Amino acid sequence: MSIESALPTGTDVLGEIDRLKRERNAVILAHYYQKPQIQDIADFVGDSLELSRKAAETDAEVIAFCGVKFMADTAKILSPDKIVVLPDIDAGCSLEDSCPPEKFKAFREAHPDHIALTYINCSTEVKALSDVIVTSSSAETIISQIPESQKIIFGPDRHLGGYLSRKFGREMLLWPGVCIVHEAFSETELLKLKAQHPGAPVAAHPECPPAIIDHADYVGSTSGILQFAKTFDGDTLIVATEPHIMHQMALAIPEKRFIGAPGADGNCNCNICPYMALNTLEKLYIALRDLEPRIEIEEGLRLAARRSLDRMLEMASGTVGLGDLGPAA
Repeated sequence: MSIESALPTGTDVLGEIDRLKRERNAVILAHYYQKPQIQDIADFVGDSLELSRKAAETDAEVIAFCGVKFMADTAKILSPDKIVVLPDIDAGCSLEDSCPPEKFKAFREAHPDHIALTYINCSTEVKALSDVIVTSSSAETIISQIPESQKIIFGPDRHLGGYLSRKFGREMLLWPGVCIVHEAFSETELLKLKAQHPGAPVAAHPECPPAIIDHADYVGSTSGILQFAKTFDGDTLIVATEPHIMHQMALAIPEKRFIGAPGADGNCNCNICPYMALNTLEKLYIALRDLEPRIEIEEGLRLAARRSLDRMLEMASGTVGLGDLGPAA
């Protein structure tokens, strides 16, 4: 029996979420890739960097994290005194799955003169093995602070790492992981769509393969793409990232048209993240009611992982010196 069908008949889910949020002194954080109905009731909607900052700063007693598990784990790492719940504990990430900690540890040990610049889409264990965590919105700011003489391992997303390598002219050892959502975009179908909408710019996430990036007029994080949508000239934008970001675009700029970049068959739903889609309003209600599924992290592991996250937050703000950066102990 599904969680949704187990709810008492006539349950006012939205009303109950609002009541429980007040009673629990809870804050609801949601990623841009969540379903519109979840975005609409969240206290804050943002990208991974923005959500990390909110998790670190909140004075709420409970964080209901509507995203995927590595995001909820990050919230717990940064706010250990808070109760952190994730509506569906099975909301994982293909990038996290692609980078098992024991294999990443061996990879690091094989290259002791490299620092590990690691994308936030990874497990707590991999964060603990890393020197600096980055998000797609902070990666460029952070890499620009690392001396060119310093050798870098970048993982787990080889497309984001490759994009940064090309942009900054930095040779990096890339872990071979990919995002199943961004990997699904089709260059052939994108070119067909561009032909149907001549003059419409393309905004792409750097997790996309190079063949998609090459046709983009703007490349950036979800928050960056949203900002571009607000400022570009024209009335139509093609968006190459998870399509639920377009809900925020439609709310902010209803007079413009936003079209999701297509997958291989031209109109599939393969670019909807199946993990993000696991969270529902009903599961959020139950998570707030039962304070489960709850995120728990062993303290030694949490402290080791926090080191690389703190460096991300400091370097993203430009508040750490180059001399403070060195390979993890």
